[in-house]
Amino acid sequence: MCESNHESDHTAEPTHEELVDTLRLSLIAGVGPRIRQALLERFGSPRAVLAAAPGELCEVQGVGPKLVRKIVAAGKEIDVEQEIALCREHGVDILTQSHDHYPRMLREIHDPPGVLFIKGDLNPDDALAIGIVGTRHASQYGLRQAERLSGGLARAGLTIVSGLARGIDAAAHRGALAAGGRTLAVLAGGVLNIYPPEHDRLAQQVIADGALLSESPSRAEPLGGMFPQRNRLISGLSLGVIIVEAPERSGALITARHAMEQGREVFAVPGHVDGRTARGCHQLIRDGAKLVESADDVLEELGPLVEAAPRDNGQIIHHPAELMLNDLEQKVLAAIDTDSTSIDRIVAQSGLPVQRVLSTLSVLEMRRLVRRLSGTTVVRV
Repeated sequence: MCESNHESDHTAEPTHEELVDTLRLSLIAGVGPRIRQALLERFGSPRAVLAAAPGELCEVQGVGPKLVRKIVAAGKEIDVEQEIALCREHGVDILTQSHDHYPRMLREIHDPPGVLFIKGDLNPDDALAIGIVGTRHASQYGLRQAERLSGGLARAGLTIVSGLARGIDAAAHRGALAAGGRTLAVLAGGVLNIYPPEHDRLAQQVIADGALLSESPSRAEPLGGMFPQRNRLISGLSLGVIIVEAPERSGALITARHAMEQGREVFAVPGHVDGRTARGCHQLIRDGAKLVESADDVLEELGPLVEAAPRDNGQIIHHPAELMLNDLEQKVLAAIDTDSTSIDRIVAQSGLPVQRVLSTLSVLEMRRLVRRLSGTTVVRV
């Protein structure tokens, strides 16, 4: 049986030949993320896929004669070196799954992009990210809520992920930027082909304090079918997604569905009961999405991280709720181990009075960051 190409334990920068093969496979029209994954599971590597015989390719589910011809002709018809040169000229990074800086959160989804085009910078803080999406036809109420929540979460230390679309997406990016935070924009087209065009200035601001990302070639047109496909990347990059205003048939609801399938949290902002753009959010809440009124609602609900996230300031975050803590609470939490820790030891390590430690432990327990084992011992959750 061939190995899956989820290369979570292989994180070395690819050779130029590996990059060329991976990029060529990704640029074949009709080879979407699921077919690509099926091909790699069958043949083991992009080079083996491109070298496979037509009869072998036809054995892969979803690969018909037309796509077989495209795969066979890819070596002659797709100018990968031209795309690499274009990206180099315009400062666009190309990340494959085997690259060190490929986002860990995306490795976890069942259909990760084989290639990411990135204009800007990803950094370790982006492991603590939340998606905020909603309708393009937003009300003033929706725009205010998106900016308010985005700003609050950005100030707490979360990266805001959205899609650079009109309406709620743009408000989410602007809220993060106004708060001095980081934001990532996931595009349906290429990172050198900004859509909508009136968001070109916003895109430049995102690049300065985050990044534009796409799985499409750098100058690709944003075709209609790519918007639902890119939504899985917004949720895939995030610990959870917040839906702010969405009618019953909405791309934002597709993002919510992707989030559920990927095991991410889904949050929804309630709207006016008679508003068309509130119906999707209200349905999500009825179906079990968490109702959101403030940034704290989100931070309290997000569970422990699968992998601790380092911050630029040297702090190691194990749980997003830690971002809500003041200096005193941080000091007490830092003195608690994942094994049984006595209150006497916490007092000694923190240098704080016993009563202050006890009252702070109550706060940490309420935030579900520690658990009491007995009257005199606690453990970090």
